[in-house]
Amino acid sequence: MAKKKSDTDIQTAGASPDTIIESDAYTAPSLDDLRDAAQGIQDSVRAFTYDDGGEGSVGAPEARDLVLGDDDPRDAELSEVITAEDTMFSGLIFDVNRIHVTLPNGHESARDVVRHRGAVAVVALTDDGRICLVRQYRTALDRVTVEIPAGKLDPGEDPLTCAKRELLEETGMVADRMAFLTTLATTPGFTDERIHLYMATGLTFGPAHPDEDEFLNVDLVPLDELIDAVLDGRIEDSKTVCGALICDAVAHRLEP
Repeated sequence: MAKKKSDTDIQTAGASPDTIIESDAYTAPSLDDLRDAAQGIQDSVRAFTYDDGGEGSVGAPEARDLVLGDDDPRDAELSEVITAEDTMFSGLIFDVNRIHVTLPNGHESARDVVRHRGAVAVVALTDDGRICLVRQYRTALDRVTVEIPAGKLDPGEDPLTCAKRELLEETGMVADRMAFLTTLATTPGFTDERIHLYMATGLTFGPAHPDEDEFLNVDLVPLDELIDAVLDGRIEDSKTVCGALICDAVAHRLEP
């Protein structure tokens, strides 16, 4: 009569003596561990859920003059109340936080938000109507892109100071005049990153001073060619699209 195999025999069948696993090496998760894991999964789902179990609301369209965000009395009915915020990931240039909120309808939800210290970008125009663009490999896209010069703010750094520094580091250019254009909230659906956009004119040229991990080429192209490329959908970088269109709009407004 064949001998019945024990649990240990089953676990170690076919294994070499060096890979034998003891039957008591595995510890089952506790009920609290399982509850914590389930809660984490639910929180992740809520981060991508708009109404969290209840119906949202959409107001009827109105023909009206422009009213900016938070300036309309009705905006108070859209606001969420932040009840807690936890850092889920801390990286070199941004953090990912999970923010717990109470929705306008009273339901609870969670938002995953990228916290970023911000950046600047510079529309650098030469006296003969050319715009400065940098060619740079972007790992996230796995290809070279064509962009206006830009860079991250150092902690506590003034955006104008950063704009002058980045223009010099990436292109070797120094501007006699630097004018603020606008601030871009790059993707407000999931990040607080803001890019402060400047226009630089009266340029003089010198040696660039790139960071040790930056490898760039610099092009000076006619502004109208860049505008055409933007309108044809051949420029994807959002700060470059905005910078080019602002330049075009300003130029048309200045026409007699």
